[in-house]
Amino acid sequence: MRGAPTVLHLDLDAFYAAVEQRDKPSLRGRPVIVGGVGGRGVVATASYEARVHGVRSAMPTAEARARCPNAAYLSPRLTAYHASSTQVMALLRELSPLVEPLSLDEAFVDLAATRSHLDADAARALAEQLRDDVRAATGGLTASVGLATSKLVAKIASELDKPDGLVVVPPGSERDLLAPMVATVIPGVGPATAARLRRLGATTVGDVAALPVSELVRELGRAHGEALSRLAQATDERPVVAERDTKSVSVEDTFATDLTDVTLLATIADRMAARVVTRLRAARLSGRTVTLKVRLHDFTTHTHAATLSGPTDSPRVVTTLVRRLLGEAELAGGVRLLGVGVSGLADWIQDDLFDGELPGEPGGDALDLAPEPALLTLTGPASQARHRSAQSPEWSPGADVQHARYGRGWVWGSGRGRVTVRFETAGSPAGPIRTFAVDDDALAAAEPAPVLAADHPAPEGARRLG
Repeated sequence: MRGAPTVLHLDLDAFYAAVEQRDKPSLRGRPVIVGGVGGRGVVATASYEARVHGVRSAMPTAEARARCPNAAYLSPRLTAYHASSTQVMALLRELSPLVEPLSLDEAFVDLAATRSHLDADAARALAEQLRDDVRAATGGLTASVGLATSKLVAKIASELDKPDGLVVVPPGSERDLLAPMVATVIPGVGPATAARLRRLGATTVGDVAALPVSELVRELGRAHGEALSRLAQATDERPVVAERDTKSVSVEDTFATDLTDVTLLATIADRMAARVVTRLRAARLSGRTVTLKVRLHDFTTHTHAATLSGPTDSPRVVTTLVRRLLGEAELAGGVRLLGVGVSGLADWIQDDLFDGELPGEPGGDALDLAPEPALLTLTGPASQARHRSAQSPEWSPGADVQHARYGRGWVWGSGRGRVTVRFETAGSPAGPIRTFAVDDDALAAAEPAPVLAADHPAPEGARRLG
């Protein structure tokens, strides 16, 4: 174990919703919910203003609307999120060559990789400067940071003072910090394992740490029991891994004729999911993000993805998520290519995290989903489509648009052949709203505007990391 808190975990706060509030001045301070906006949609991210109404990630959008009817419900803009994520990851790599991204909004950093004598005070100073630089580089996004001697404790620490918090766990205090926490904070302790631990009289991390290893092995099996005992005692020697040889595992097929039969497409998707899982297991890998790729008859391509809180190689989980994503996909006119992939790879598995039913299935919500970004539905702009309609992806709520006369804006809503646009940008005041016909030649889909430092002045004292 390290002698200083040199493992840093950074987690961008309410990432997708925060990007939307940054880029849309009229939404600042308002509840914003990003995810699938249709009847079968699922919340990907809720702003903190929405969370006070009980809205959370992985909640069905219909339930979120009932809890928070006045929120702005937006489809995700993956390009904008990637751009901000790239800026943050670049800052992290200035701190250390050992950066392990877990998702767009989350990463581990090994501060000791280039600093052999780094104490707690120096590590805190680096983390404080990093948070300032993230805010300046991204136009105001905030990040919560945990610093500890291990990945386990650093990740838990980053959750303790959200949003915009910094928690440093001094060496030697890890067990005291973890002991009163519920056992489910430990990776691998999902509902099924928690139930088994309760049979042993253990509900907190401290309870688990006090159990003999032999009892845990007898109840959970050797690998899981021994690993859980180590983690409960805050013993985690996993290194920060900068790069993996394999970034993703995927399969895809192009069909001789466009397929319109949904049942047939579902069967093909199931087989693809099984093939991907077989390859994962052969490589002794697991993954957090399940992706479905759909290319339509007119060559427009849509990507849909769901991201979990922990890695899995479960055929049931991957297949269930692929089926759900297929059910949310636009398939009209026929499908010429279908693909399934798993990314966010790891060499460990949260063994029983997915033993229970998935959200929306009878029996409960045993699947633990990440606060950011949980079940996420992403649909790219179909700019090559011959005919546009109010239901086309380019008119999805929140999408960027450009008008020949009024300039840049975003889709406020659409329907019945009309699209309503609010004209504003990150650096402007809240803008006016205007409505157009969906086939108005003056209105077109646009890429997200780059974030300019002039639009969001850096906080006082902020500087680039050297």
